[in-house]
Amino acid sequence: MSRFSGAGAVASLVTPPLIPFSTFEDASAAVARLIEIYERNTAYIREGFKDYAKGELHDGQRVRACYPAIRIKVSTYQPIDSRLSYGYVVEPGTYMTTITQPHLFERYLCEQIHLLLKNHGVGVEIGESDVPIPLHFAFPEGYYVEGVYADSVGGELRDHFDVPDLAITDDAIVNGTWRGHRGTPEPLAPFTAPRIDYSLHRLQHYTATRPQHFQSYVLFTNYQFYIDEFCAWAKDMLARGEGGYTALVEPGNVMTPAGPNAQPVGTPPARMPQMPSYHLLREGNTGITLINIGVGPSNAKTITDHVAVLRSSAWIMLGHCAGLRTTQRLGDYVLAHGYVRQDHVLDDDLPTWVPVPPLAEIQVALEEAVAEVAGLSGWELKRIMRTGTVATTDNRNWELRDDNEPVRGLSQSRAIALDMESATIAANGFRFRVPYGTLLCVSDKPLHGELKLPGMASEFYRTQVGQHLKIGIRALEQLREMPFERLHSRKLRSFIETAFK
Repeated sequence: MSRFSGAGAVASLVTPPLIPFSTFEDASAAVARLIEIYERNTAYIREGFKDYAKGELHDGQRVRACYPAIRIKVSTYQPIDSRLSYGYVVEPGTYMTTITQPHLFERYLCEQIHLLLKNHGVGVEIGESDVPIPLHFAFPEGYYVEGVYADSVGGELRDHFDVPDLAITDDAIVNGTWRGHRGTPEPLAPFTAPRIDYSLHRLQHYTATRPQHFQSYVLFTNYQFYIDEFCAWAKDMLARGEGGYTALVEPGNVMTPAGPNAQPVGTPPARMPQMPSYHLLREGNTGITLINIGVGPSNAKTITDHVAVLRSSAWIMLGHCAGLRTTQRLGDYVLAHGYVRQDHVLDDDLPTWVPVPPLAEIQVALEEAVAEVAGLSGWELKRIMRTGTVATTDNRNWELRDDNEPVRGLSQSRAIALDMESATIAANGFRFRVPYGTLLCVSDKPLHGELKLPGMASEFYRTQVGQHLKIGIRALEQLREMPFERLHSRKLRSFIETAFK
């Protein structure tokens, strides 16, 4: 007999007993309650689905359980250290956010709740929200779909279970367009639970690795050469036991542990995903993730839309670009200090008139990394690196347009390089409050007759990719040594911000 027949039903709705909000003054205890609520409620939905698959759910019965939530009520203005960029609410009121997969975000949640307790001197409340957990998100990584969610039963699912609701799965909070009703709590975090769940499932789809493997320091690239070099370097580090790294995870969740004779465990995917990712694990998720995003701003936006919910400490674009100045040579570096956004994929979310500023912490780390790896400094460093504006276009064959229009625009912007991803990644970093930076390598000079031809490219890749990758890794290592409250720039915060970073 179905466990959902009889007691527990309210009309046609069957739910677990409500867990009311309780006050906590210890961050770890608060997170433990979040985990308790989430695990009980997702298990309840999964059990309901088992009964549904066996035909034991009655007609008209709807199984529902809701996300846990964090709530804080602040009644007075608090004197806050003006150097902080997060960890406090800006004015008195009630603030709340729904939470998903608290085990995955345990360290992040403990940090954010601890800062609230410290900065406001009042407890946080943990309880059950009224936002239903969609059936699709109650199963880890969507495993239930195979063989069970067939057309014969799929059409009836929404009659018995909640499904993802796009009306509450959006970026209104981070875009600054969220508008609540009178009496509605203000947002406490940049993303709601349904929005996070959506991205966690998409990450696995696009990268063929589990969200738990993603590290806090992220490199994006647009060439497989960087992936090959990264894997070779990572396995060497693991074999020698250096850097505190514990394992390398490749697509298919194939894992190579640390040790001189370690062998990979797992099966690679039958076909590579759209944007394969590679994770050099380190305690506390302080390792390095490298993602091959392929070519174009659409991919750049797609992957950063989803990585952003993991609240990365920093992300950096390492890619190739067209050098636009006669004094540049193939292999020179470009440190982006500003961006011309002609990618068009973010125009509705972040208007092009919004400046995307350089972040001093990232800029300094990248410049120092170039100097250290290249063995140059001061005036000599300018021989191989130029700082300036990078233009990003969504037209890979921009050279075929009437020469006057693109060249005039590039000249007016003072651009020194052109690519297809950097401005998108920087703009989404700005939008999602994730510290960002760009270091490109000149691989062709189309305005000066040096086109990217196969033979030239192969030689260039052999000689330059290794150094470029080492610079990116070294920059992230420097950022990792920095206290995070200093890395997370106040430039990323607007007038009225969520307390959680």
